[in-house]
Order: sequence, then structure tokens, then C-alpha cells
Amino acid sequence: MRAVVQRVSRASVSVGGNVVGTIGEGMAVLFAAGEGDGPDQVRWMAEKVTGLRIFSDDTGKMNLSLSQVGGEMLIVSQFTLYGDCRKGKRPSYSGAASPDEACKLYTDFIAQVRNLGVEVQEGIFGAMMQVELVNDGPVTLIIDSP
Repeated sequence: MRAVVQRVSRASVSVGGNVVGTIGEGMAVLFAAGEGDGPDQVRWMAEKVTGLRIFSDDTGKMNLSLSQVGGEMLIVSQFTLYGDCRKGKRPSYSGAASPDEACKLYTDFIAQVRNLGVEVQEGIFGAMMQVELVNDGPVTLIIDSP
């Protein structure tokens, strides 16, 4: 499982010109499931991402989590995070989970994050989406599950 996490001052996702999810301060998370991922990876990733201390405290040190700042999370599926570009010019996606399995894991990830008390907005799995965000910092992290 792989996620790209960005601390944002605002973010939104649109499908066909219609906004389907929008947040203020928080995290934009691009999410991809890999071949062989399952419930253990979903749980681990949800706890890892929601617990990241990437928001500034009163001294300006990144020491606060999403819940401590009352932030929201925008989660967007993005299988291209598993694009392997080591050979040739066309990425291979053989490491990504099948669409059916990835959709289930994406849905489970969103549910786990919500169960941890985070307000979540989301994209539409499999849709062509446009993501807009203002990266705050900038802060961007790439997280792979064990």
C-alpha cells in the first residue's frame, strides 16, 4: 500500500467539472493498493497517516497531528503510484492491485480513517479526476506499508 500525503491549506477533487470533495486545512492523500495488500495494511496505513505529526505547534515545530489541529482529509485513489518506470518509457503497473481489490481496499481505508474520528472527503474510484490543492509548507511525504 502506498500513499502520498500532502499538508494542505485547502484541496478539492472534481469529476466532469463537478466538485465531489473539498476540504480546508488538512491532508490530501493520494492512495494506491498494491498486489497482496489486505486488511492489515489498510489498518496500518490509516493509523500511520492520521497520526502523522506534520502540523506546526505554537513554536513552529511540526509536532501536531491532524486531529489536534481539527483538520480534514481528502482521499483520492491513484493506482499510478505503483507505476514502475525502471525499464523503458512506458510505466508498468503490474505491482498494483486489481481494480476490484483496489476499490475494496480504498473503501476500507476511507472507513478506517473515518473510524479514527477524521472528517473525510473523497474522490470517485476509477474516475478521471482533477485534483487541486495548495500544499502548505510545502510538506509532502511518501508512505509505503510494511
